[in-house]
Amino acid sequence: MTAWVPPDALGRRVSCGTDYGTVRYMGSVARTSGIWLGVEWDDPQRGKHDGCYEGTQYFKCRHPKGGSFIRPNKANFGVDFLTAVKDRYGLNDKSENKMKFPSTSASISSAFSNLKILALNQTEITWTEVLLCAQGWPALEELYLSSNSITVLERPDNVLKTLKLLDLSDNQLLDGNQLHLIAHLPRLEQLILRNTGISSIHFPDAGFGCKTKMFPSLKRLAINDNKISQSLESYTITLCAIPVSVQILPAERRGAELDYRKIFGNDWLEAGGHWDPEKNKPSEEFLAAHPRYPSLCLKYGAPEEGELKGRQPLTLKNQLLTLTIKCPEKPEQKPVEKKLPESMTIQKVKGLLYRLFKIPGSELKLSYESSKLEGKEVELDNDLKPLQFYSIESGDCVLVRW
Repeated sequence: MTAWVPPDALGRRVSCGTDYGTVRYMGSVARTSGIWLGVEWDDPQRGKHDGCYEGTQYFKCRHPKGGSFIRPNKANFGVDFLTAVKDRYGLNDKSENKMKFPSTSASISSAFSNLKILALNQTEITWTEVLLCAQGWPALEELYLSSNSITVLERPDNVLKTLKLLDLSDNQLLDGNQLHLIAHLPRLEQLILRNTGISSIHFPDAGFGCKTKMFPSLKRLAINDNKISQSLESYTITLCAIPVSVQILPAERRGAELDYRKIFGNDWLEAGGHWDPEKNKPSEEFLAAHPRYPSLCLKYGAPEEGELKGRQPLTLKNQLLTLTIKCPEKPEQKPVEKKLPESMTIQKVKGLLYRLFKIPGSELKLSYESSKLEGKEVELDNDLKPLQFYSIESGDCVLVRW
């Protein structure tokens, strides 16, 4: 099948892969069949000759090796200007168009009564205009508003009740409290807040450790690329306050709960908390402020003294942990005592044990038992985390299985 060649091919710009050139000849070439295009390439290194082939000059090039022949089906002639404009700024996609939005609700058409998904990214729409237009979107489920310079939100009044996904990424919100204004959208399941500049999120209806009643249907929250992740305490409290149904990486939730338990550990001790269950009697005031703290202690164990005391100077001696290595399923392997840096990652520990026990490191499963909490085993399940992440102390026992 012969490839289509536009009648005005001569002089047209073409591309072939990543190379660009200009058509200087169209027709047959001696001792070959079919139609050829003679192209003068922008990059002379793409060419082979100056338009002269086996003694016949078919076209001329400015560079002695700036031209070559290609078959028409290899040439991309692109599209005309009007088609490009329509594809770029046509009505099929409203994103990246600078649009004028109606100033009154009376001008909103009912033509969008069945609209489910709407993308208005980079259109300079304001949140006020969104709420005004939303009266014409009674069935809308997904709304994308990325990169619109939205800084202030307002409470939706009888609009967006069907909304399940809201994307506000790349808008520099004034602060995290702006989210309170959209916290009661009844069906909102996904909220995307990537790179919105927020440094903290507080839920006024929830004390420390409590679950918020805001965002009642939320299942997924994206808050990466924000200043909030730079503040350990703020990030930890935020993750702990979000309902378990919200999609947060298990490692993130586990880390946040462990950090929360550590952050308020001294308060727990001062309020009457104790590692001995018989002496553990935290005050009612503490439990009112941190109602989830007892459940976190049951889940991970009470915070140990080593976790709560001030850090010692970073000398090598203070950074080394004296650990006993045991293989509970291999009784023939005698326990081994090792001194390991607290900053050593689980992956490197596995590498050490591979050499020690002559077994493949990738097959190892590690956990540890605290010398202060006999019988409670904690899995070392993240190869990239250091030993100190799991609050391991000198005297603890690392259990190795394969």
